[in-house]
Amino acid sequence: MRALGWCTVRKSPFLARALTSMTNGFQSLADMSEGHLPIHVNNVRSRLRAIVGASTNWSDHVQAMHERKDLHILLAGKQEDLPPRKMKDSYIEVALPLGSQPELREKYLNVHNSVRFGRILEDLDSLGVLICYIHTKHEASQRSPLSIVTALVDKIDLCKKVIYPDCDIKFTGNVSWVGKTSMEVKMHMLQAGLHDGAYSPVLDATFVMVARDPENKRPAFVNPLIPEGTEEEEIFKKGELNKTRRVDFNTASLLKMAPTAEERTIVHNIFLNTLDTRTVSFRSRVLPPNSVWMEDAKLKGLEICHPQERNIFNRIFGGFLMRKAFELGWATACSYGGSRPFVVAVDDIMFRRPVEIGSLLLLSAQNPCCI
Repeated sequence: MRALGWCTVRKSPFLARALTSMTNGFQSLADMSEGHLPIHVNNVRSRLRAIVGASTNWSDHVQAMHERKDLHILLAGKQEDLPPRKMKDSYIEVALPLGSQPELREKYLNVHNSVRFGRILEDLDSLGVLICYIHTKHEASQRSPLSIVTALVDKIDLCKKVIYPDCDIKFTGNVSWVGKTSMEVKMHMLQAGLHDGAYSPVLDATFVMVARDPENKRPAFVNPLIPEGTEEEEIFKKGELNKTRRVDFNTASLLKMAPTAEERTIVHNIFLNTLDTRTVSFRSRVLPPNSVWMEDAKLKGLEICHPQERNIFNRIFGGFLMRKAFELGWATACSYGGSRPFVVAVDDIMFRRPVEIGSLLLLSAQNPCCI
């Protein structure tokens, strides 16, 4: 199963939040939108299937994947063999017309009469993959030799508490940084105003995608990215810093390094504060006032992974996994807090390995702390 990180949810009193980075992101990419017509959100998956040669018929998937083996000859031996691309080359706009096409709303509507954030995660995941295929477009073939998959969600910041289900939505995005076999994608979501129709920012997302060979077994090189102008150079440098931060974070993982002195002190203080002084035993603990045991702030769920939720490579769609994880996290926060929570940020969703069709997917969530 894919291991998923955690979504930060807070109750409404903590929703005041400045988000200057989003506004800056839209300004720097404003000139990219010239001459681009948005594609419909329902066409994103269709375009992805055409790019990799995936069949819409589940029974044909084995043959379709077998035919991809012949695309190995199109892979580059080194990155320098591939033509460099610019940020504007991968820029795309996608329309989700919830206002002008009411028949789309039911899929996105939640019980609170707002848009389901889990559905937005699915759309962002598909869009991020499509952006990377546009960046790595192979001029000699309609079908791409690359298998591009989502490695992680680095960050999603929201600047709106509620996403309205009866106003049009627009997604924009482009590749913002490139390594040898990986790509960082910046995506933005805007929603039209209820009265004036003017689009305003809703969220800013950063995804990291990796390219692999046609059989999704080994890494594959991707086109280098050439930033143009000062703003794009700053965006590219931020991508380098993001990579360094992720490497440092992984290096400092508890799976690789012992807790720091400060962390050991915190854990020891928690232990002392919950110790029963009458017995002085590990098995006898006392709950401090206004507290809840972490064990009592957990929820679990189980999903049967049906073919309906497959991606273009006939594994379970990463967006579906994120949606189910988020919805369980939301339910856990709601159960713990006793009121409706609102998501303000998503951090560090890591995809460690694919989920096969037919798997039993066990999901677990818990509140690690209260803000």
